[in-house]
Amino acid sequence: MRFPALPLFFAAFLVAATALRAATPAAASKAPSQEPVWQASMPKFDESTYDKQVEALIANFEKVSGKKLVPGAKKKAGLKVYADSGPGMATPVPLVKAVIAALVRRGFENKDIFLVGLNALRLRMTGYLPSLVSGTTPFNGNPVYVLESGRFYDPVWFYDSPLPQRFDPIFAEKQTEGVSNTSTKDEDRKSFLATPLFLDADFWINLPVYTDHPTLGVNGALVNATLWNASNTARFFRSPANAPAAVAEMSAIPELRQTWMFTIVSLEHYQFIGGPFFNSLYSNTEPLLWLSTDPVILDSLVRDRMNALRKKGGFIDISDEIRTLEFAESLGVGSTKTKSVKIVPVE
Repeated sequence: MRFPALPLFFAAFLVAATALRAATPAAASKAPSQEPVWQASMPKFDESTYDKQVEALIANFEKVSGKKLVPGAKKKAGLKVYADSGPGMATPVPLVKAVIAALVRRGFENKDIFLVGLNALRLRMTGYLPSLVSGTTPFNGNPVYVLESGRFYDPVWFYDSPLPQRFDPIFAEKQTEGVSNTSTKDEDRKSFLATPLFLDADFWINLPVYTDHPTLGVNGALVNATLWNASNTARFFRSPANAPAAVAEMSAIPELRQTWMFTIVSLEHYQFIGGPFFNSLYSNTEPLLWLSTDPVILDSLVRDRMNALRKKGGFIDISDEIRTLEFAESLGVGSTKTKSVKIVPVE
């Protein structure tokens, strides 16, 4: 078999789906032990400050966890960026450059640190692909993998669900292009996983940006690592019941989590209503940079902030019926308990 871990992969989906659909309030209350959130202050959002604070966060993580961000057997590292809300609400380029610099200091070569994004146009508009005018990019030495090209999906690695493609919004038919030579109803049920992050890299780092989302509640760490890392997932956004379950189940895949080192998120900009499309009237900034191995607690912390800002502006909270984070918590992905989170300041 091409992938020795394949049976475990499919078992993960079965276990995740069974646990999620059988979860009771008692089971959901058994939250996993909380991981800390390392926090650095950002008096400025320039390259020098990002470089200094990213290094401080990673160094503290390495010291406490005992894990070193050095080249392993594959000698590659992946960075999952977010650009799908377009200019103004994309992963800050100085943050990505700072993470790359930290990895280079630990022995990686630039050519072996690759970036993963979803859409070529938005990646180009936000500076991750070369400008069509100047031909320049801040990432000349780093490969950029565009998932919608269809080149980075493998037909044996997929998430199966009962939502057929006929319910997808526009562009859905393009998302599985090149994955299979046949088109069947079974294929329409599948969302193919982009394999570079968990097959090609020693580890990968999640670099999301936060917006609200009408179907998912919070568009952040969990969604950037799952739906924005797979094909044929636009279909979920027409189903409030299925999209949160898909995010939770995909985030619990052992292979994906095994190489997922941590998430780094900058609060240089996030949007609390009207997302995922960028609207500067509803964006906010805080001088903070976070690192954690728990994507659920990061999403929960930002959800609290979003709700506070929405209330201040006279808007209703994110719907309690959107259970994305609670579903992920029930599968052991992380914790939603923001009142007991351990924030570790890093100077």
